[in-house]
Amino acid sequence: MRNFLVIVVLLLPLTFSFAQEADIDTAEIIAGEPLTENISASEEPAAVFVVDSDDPVNEIILGPEAPAADAVSSASFAIFTHEEERPLLHRLGAVLIILLGVALLIWLIWFLFKRLERNLEQQAGNGKIKPFYIHKFILFTAKQVINIVEVFLRLFKYLLTIVLLIITIPVVFSFFAPTRNIASALFGYILNPLKDIGIGALEYIPNLIRIIIFVIITRYVLKGLKFLADQIEKGKLKLTGFYSDWASPTYKILQVLLWAFTVAIIYPYLPGSDSRAFQGVSVFVGVIFSIGSTSAIGNLVAGLVITYMRPFKIGDRVNIKDITGFVVEKNLMVVRLKTHKNEYVTFPNLIILGSSIINYNTSSDEDEEGLIIFAEVTFGYSTPWQTIHDILINAALATENVLKKPKPFVLQTKLDDFYACYQINCYTKDVSHVPKIYAALYENIQNGFKENNIDMTSAHYRVASIEK
Repeated sequence: MRNFLVIVVLLLPLTFSFAQEADIDTAEIIAGEPLTENISASEEPAAVFVVDSDDPVNEIILGPEAPAADAVSSASFAIFTHEEERPLLHRLGAVLIILLGVALLIWLIWFLFKRLERNLEQQAGNGKIKPFYIHKFILFTAKQVINIVEVFLRLFKYLLTIVLLIITIPVVFSFFAPTRNIASALFGYILNPLKDIGIGALEYIPNLIRIIIFVIITRYVLKGLKFLADQIEKGKLKLTGFYSDWASPTYKILQVLLWAFTVAIIYPYLPGSDSRAFQGVSVFVGVIFSIGSTSAIGNLVAGLVITYMRPFKIGDRVNIKDITGFVVEKNLMVVRLKTHKNEYVTFPNLIILGSSIINYNTSSDEDEEGLIIFAEVTFGYSTPWQTIHDILINAALATENVLKKPKPFVLQTKLDDFYACYQINCYTKDVSHVPKIYAALYENIQNGFKENNIDMTSAHYRVASIEK
């Protein structure tokens, strides 16, 4: 506010000096025809502006020194007559009133904005201003929200002040003849861009209506597709050969394709779409995107292929590149696993596409018997194999989450020189607790052999050569 008052004080002597120069009477054009046809003997022109057709030099000739009619009969000219302006004091008074009014208005604007800032601080203290959330994520705290609002208020306050000053200066200059041209130019700088913007906005309305119609149609088509996808995903609508877990990714693909098609349609209707600058920027962005997204595009295509291969779904227990875990995220770019140790492992879809995948849930869900888990033990040939089979089967049946039907069974997988290898196989449907099932199975096997007084240690032999 103090700066504005300084500007007002500096403008007053400047306007006063212009006013002294402008005290000369102004002139008004009253004719522009040949001199002999428009000037009578009774008229005494204040000034004649002569432009000779042979001599391009302009010359101003004041009243008594004006040439005779015969001397300038072939010239184009204009006659100016006196027009009394308002008295100097009136003009200075009007200028002073305008400056004081603008100063008062700016003071009022600054006062109101200061009150708004105080109200914001009071509301913040009362806890009325809440943090800004996006999907349960705090994007801005309450204090940050207040700071952002205050910054915008200050910018708006300064913008209003600048606009008032820009409007005031041409108005003040328009009161005095030497500065009227400056005032007209300043008004032109302000009004011409606004006029161009307004005319451009009015001319763009038909194209804007077309764009709005295309966007509305696309949104309603996507709403219909979303409804169908939800019904398929929930199992309420079934299509032959189309699985429910395809519904969401298929909708996302169609959504991208429809919006791309819509953008291609409305592109010619965008403002400046036919300009070279707009086309150059579009080409530049396309080149940068194509160069920088080679691997990203590969992962995207691999994600689409994996979606329709259906090797796993969210929540499945899988093994990828010797890492076993549960699928917690699957999108068009990556697959994320959570191991039994709560470790999160991320695989790009290109790696997934080129790797072998073991899905334990598919075996458990699609086969009636469930997933087979197994354990191996070795015993010497002195222990009857029938006894070992009974101990292993009883240990499996005593293990929690192991199915009683189908019944566990034993396979002899190896007959070595000094011992035989026995493998106990049992079924389970609870694949999410496989490590715990194995731990319980090993405990029951040890307890079974201990109860039968059978030592589980097997002799190991090594042949060593003796050099002489």
